[in-house]
Amino acid sequence: MRLWPRHWHVETMVCATRGHVAPALRAARLRPADRELGFDTSDGRRMARCLRCDAWIEGVAPAPDTAKWETVPPLLELDLPRRGEPLYDAIVLRLIAIDRAVHAVIFGLLAVALFVIDTRLFDLQAFARDAAERLDGVASNTGPHGSHDVLSTELHRIADLHRNTITTLAVTAAIYCVIEGVEAVGLWWERRWAEYLTAVATAGFLPFEIHELWVRVSVFRVGALVVNLAILVYLVYAKRLFGVRGGAKALRGQIDWDAILRPPEGSRPEPEPPHPTPTR
Repeated sequence: MRLWPRHWHVETMVCATRGHVAPALRAARLRPADRELGFDTSDGRRMARCLRCDAWIEGVAPAPDTAKWETVPPLLELDLPRRGEPLYDAIVLRLIAIDRAVHAVIFGLLAVALFVIDTRLFDLQAFARDAAERLDGVASNTGPHGSHDVLSTELHRIADLHRNTITTLAVTAAIYCVIEGVEAVGLWWERRWAEYLTAVATAGFLPFEIHELWVRVSVFRVGALVVNLAILVYLVYAKRLFGVRGGAKALRGQIDWDAILRPPEGSRPEPEPPHPTPTR
């Protein structure tokens, strides 16, 4: 038994969540030219092809008063789904948009917390200074203690904070919150300008991540750097930003529906078996 299928199709996953796209199930009658979209069987069933995942769906022909069309309209008049590379690109952009939305929420919460600290900085510094003095007194009476030294150092650091530093950090967090939120919305709607904005912002943030990783290595920092590098490489290479690989003119946005719906060479529709003639 295979734990993971050899060929995993994202089209099947999308159809499982959003439903199939089978125009043949919405037409009152099918013509011989619609053979690649659907056909009726001799026992009254209708087999319709999903234009996204190519699955053949069993149904019945709708009544003339409930059918959307008398016959299946031309492809240019249908709301055609995405499949193949365009569908893969859309899903990856949605995942990046979710990642940016999470970042926007984190930066937003951080900005709110910093603004609250900025407004109550005097009281916070007084509390930290008093707590540090008490902790230093306890440590001097009981001898050196590692945890006391670390906590005392952090309390003294809080007591020595400058209001300008807190304000700068709060404004910076708010700006990043707005930028990440704009990226998330633009990427979700697959806007080209959002791809450029995300690439530039990600590249600009990489030096800070590398510096933080140089100061102290952690799994979270390594993971964040790897994810951002992967996003940057994908946007520049796969989405052909900044003229890479031909630029926007070479994007894989077109689907050759004529080739998809073209019958195989040498094949012909099989005639339906004749109905048996009743004998008297």
